[in-house]
Amino acid sequence: MKIGIIGSGAMGTGIAQVAATAGNEAVIYDTNPAALEKAKSQLHATLNKLAEKGKISLTDAGHIFGRIFFGSSIHSFADCNIIVEAIVEDLAVKQKVFQDIEAVVSPHCILATNTSSLSIASIAASCQKPGRVIGIHFFNPVPLMSLVEIIPAIQTEKQVTEKAIEWVAFLKKDGVLAKDTPGFIVNRVARPYYGEAIRIMEEGIADCATIDHAMKEIGGFKMGPFALMDFIGADVNYRVTESVWQQFFYEPKFKPSFSQKRLFEAGYFGRKSGKGFYDYAEGAVQPQASPDTTLANEIFNRIIIMLINEAADAVMFQIGTAQAIDVAMTKGVNYPKGLLRWADEMGIASVVKAMDDLYDLYREDRYRCSALLRKMARENKTFY
Repeated sequence: MKIGIIGSGAMGTGIAQVAATAGNEAVIYDTNPAALEKAKSQLHATLNKLAEKGKISLTDAGHIFGRIFFGSSIHSFADCNIIVEAIVEDLAVKQKVFQDIEAVVSPHCILATNTSSLSIASIAASCQKPGRVIGIHFFNPVPLMSLVEIIPAIQTEKQVTEKAIEWVAFLKKDGVLAKDTPGFIVNRVARPYYGEAIRIMEEGIADCATIDHAMKEIGGFKMGPFALMDFIGADVNYRVTESVWQQFFYEPKFKPSFSQKRLFEAGYFGRKSGKGFYDYAEGAVQPQASPDTTLANEIFNRIIIMLINEAADAVMFQIGTAQAIDVAMTKGVNYPKGLLRWADEMGIASVVKAMDDLYDLYREDRYRCSALLRKMARENKTFY
């Protein structure tokens, strides 16, 4: 099978590496020749480094690199079976690219977009054969992250979805089916991890260090929400939050925070800019977490309850199955446990009560309990 990849950035080169490692031929094309040359040298260096570390043999590194080609024009995609677009998150740009590619490839070639939040239906609508368009969303860094969200548009033909699932499995990735809604599974369900942490901080209940400590020490998360937002970058995390909120018709539970917006406006993007929620300047004094274990437990319970509530809503609206959502969150963002399995362990009724307590306190739609959780508690059901 021959795979075409549009875009030679980190996502594009990562997808090419994974495809070639699995035995596919991969053609990378970029309108910027300098970017393409840079991608070529970086891929060569990456494979050699893997060989030096003993992850692969030097012979395998040569074979993998030999299956990756660097196209000088879109006509290099003429005999490809699947095209994966991995360029800027701009709907108009993607639509134009898909129109151009459709004129070059065979009628049976699958056209996939690696978008993390844009409507697959809107991208498909720009094509003469919208039934061959599908979302195949990899996570960065592609060679290390096992999750792939597979998102059929309402136009996508059944056999295209089936072939996409087969190809993702061939790559030895964990593919999950998701509905074509804003954020798909991961970028939707994960919003409370950031949003509720900021809300707790803005109310003065606890500072960033204490909230991060609670989620790591009590919850077992690898990174606390503030450290993670600084790692991702406020420029990225804030834009995703704002995009999901707008695309959900300004749903209150996805409402962005002024705290992060001000960091974004100031250019305090986190680690890459030297300052974010934390100060990364050399010698900067870092805040210390409160030793109050009761407070830490309260913080963890509030954030995990909000995450569970969002995961349950995603099941109710058929964004994905309970199993798909738990796989997505553990494999896509390294959560220590599936949220819906966590719900079963905590007790569905106790989750409902915690959500109702928050709603009674705030009287905001942000804290409304998922109808699915309420129904499950009434019927004494569990997710597993």
